[in-house]
Amino acid sequence: MTPDNPSGAGLSPASEAELAALIAERFAARLPLRIAGGGTRVETGAVPGELMSTAAIGGVVTYEPGEMTLIARAGTPLDQIRAMLAAEGQALAFEPADMRGVLGRNGTPTIGGVVAANASGPRRLLAGACRDHLLGVRFVDGQGRVLKNGGRVMKNVTGLDLGKLFCGAHGTLGVLTEVALKTLPHLPDRCTLGFHGVTVEEAVAIFSAALATPFEVSGAAFRDGSAWLRVEGLGPQMTYRRDRLLALLAPREAEVLDDAATLALWPELRDLAHFAGADAPLWRVLVKPSDAPAAARALQALGGEASLDWGGGLVWYCGPGTAQAVRQVAPHATLVRRGGLDGPAFPPEAPAVARLSAGLRHRFDPAGILNPGLMDS
Repeated sequence: MTPDNPSGAGLSPASEAELAALIAERFAARLPLRIAGGGTRVETGAVPGELMSTAAIGGVVTYEPGEMTLIARAGTPLDQIRAMLAAEGQALAFEPADMRGVLGRNGTPTIGGVVAANASGPRRLLAGACRDHLLGVRFVDGQGRVLKNGGRVMKNVTGLDLGKLFCGAHGTLGVLTEVALKTLPHLPDRCTLGFHGVTVEEAVAIFSAALATPFEVSGAAFRDGSAWLRVEGLGPQMTYRRDRLLALLAPREAEVLDDAATLALWPELRDLAHFAGADAPLWRVLVKPSDAPAAARALQALGGEASLDWGGGLVWYCGPGTAQAVRQVAPHATLVRRGGLDGPAFPPEAPAVARLSAGLRHRFDPAGILNPGLMDS
């Protein structure tokens, strides 16, 4: 059991009211809190304060398949939500990853943790990120006040959309207690085109060609010398798009994976199974897809391995190198698995952005008690 795992010791309020009272007490005493959901998204061991998990604040509030909207409390297990949506032929379109393998955790991923981290998987390049599907939030701010923003449908999100701020803030602005999300139909058929023995430059060229078409590629990832393209949809439509892509990318030879093989492959790519079980630091690097080959080569020169997602817009690097060395070649690098490295996990912000971020944190958490220092540069 790791120090970050909320299944161990720590505070675990069972309701929003208990959470609000607890935070109000900590605000009055200026005592920091280390916030987590299932403890499976980010390492918070270096953050001061007592661990507090929202995992006990669970349960689906309402799910309307016809309206394609879901409201769930923050501690609701992600697997429970996936199963409930699948029973109605729906899914979370942004395909959040399960990071337990790469982080060596045994906690339960929660929907609140997904939103707090803006966790978005391979389908992000087609469907958008988690924040693009977030309709509304309820949260407790750093003074213990219960606030809400947004609604159950997109047209109800008027004024300042606080959900966009909280999605990806990792609990530094407030503690989520309830989230409203848009769901989408689960696509019934799928296949994958695999191009083997390619370089990272060739992989990005394949991705660029495929993603410039109207054929709705829903996954474009590269690892271990293989570039993968996923196509999903109704059977005849999916087959047509597959054949057009094969013709476009000829004379390159492609392996065509069927539905079952595709269902097996993409969770492994999404969850970084190729980097699971290792102790080396793991970095998440955002780049322009056209810059991905140079970034991947520069990172590999440090002595590790790199893989790509989002058509090259996301580079994963696992291996040696100081934070300074990694960010020298990849300024927008976030340290996901520390592997013994110290220092800030998140990349430094430009001065103007840093001032804005500090102002927002002071507004929502004036005493600085919620995950203090987690996202500081």
